[in-house]
Amino acid sequence: MIEEVFSQGSSYFHRRDPRAKIVGTIFYTATVALLNSFIPLLLALAFSLMMLFLARLPWAAVSKRLLLVNGFTLFLWITLPLTYGGEQYYDYSFLHLSREGIILAAQITLKTNSIILAIIALLTTSTIAELGSGLDRLRFPKKICFLLLYSYRYIFVIHQEYSRLLRAARMRSFSPATNLHTYRTFAYLFGMTLVKSYNRAQRVHQAMLLRGFNGNLVSLHRYDFTLRDLFFLLLLCFSILLLIFMSFV
Repeated sequence: MIEEVFSQGSSYFHRRDPRAKIVGTIFYTATVALLNSFIPLLLALAFSLMMLFLARLPWAAVSKRLLLVNGFTLFLWITLPLTYGGEQYYDYSFLHLSREGIILAAQITLKTNSIILAIIALLTTSTIAELGSGLDRLRFPKKICFLLLYSYRYIFVIHQEYSRLLRAARMRSFSPATNLHTYRTFAYLFGMTLVKSYNRAQRVHQAMLLRGFNGNLVSLHRYDFTLRDLFFLLLLCFSILLLIFMSFV
C-alpha cells in the first residue's frame, strides 16, 4: 500500500480533528490563491512555514515534494517573462523580459509554495482513511468519499496486477521496442488490467454486500471535536482575515 509518511507522529496537527483540518485547508488555500500582492503572499508563506514547523515533519521528505512542485514554477519562470508582454524589464538583442511576467511568476511561486506547505502540514498529518471519514462527517457526497477511499485502497492492487502481467510477458521473451508488436502487447496489457480490475471490483462489491454493507461509511476511529480544535480553527480564521486585510492595505 502507498506509504503515508507524514501521518505518523504526535505533533499539534496530528492530534487535530480531521474535519477541522479539512475546513481550515479549504478556506486557507482559497484565500491564498486569490491574493495578488507580495506583502500578504510573503505573510502567507510565513504562516505556512510556521504550520509546517508545528507539524514536526521530516524536512528531507518535505524538500523532495517541494522540488517536484517547483519544477513546474521553474518552467513558468522561463516562459512567462519572455511571453507575457507589457513593460520591458530587460531588453538586449533577442532577449526581452517582461516586468509583468516576472511579477506574475513570482506571485505564482509564492502562492504555490504557501498552498503546498499548508496542505502538507494540515492534510498529510492525517491518514487517507481519516480524511475520508472526515469528509463524510462534513456531509460531502458519499460517492466522493468512497471514491477517495477505494481509489487509495485498490490502486496498488491494480498496479500489482499490471506488474504481474508485465512480468509474465517478459518471461515469454517480450522486449519493448518501437514497433507494432510492442504497441500491441502494451495494449493487451492495459486491456487485461482493466478487465481484471473490473472483475476484482465485482468480487469486492459482493464481499461487502455479504458483510452487510448498506452504503454508509463506518469508521473504526472515533473523532471528538474539542475546544482545542475550535481554537485551531479560530487561529486559522484570524490568519485568513489578516491576509485579506493586508491585501487591501
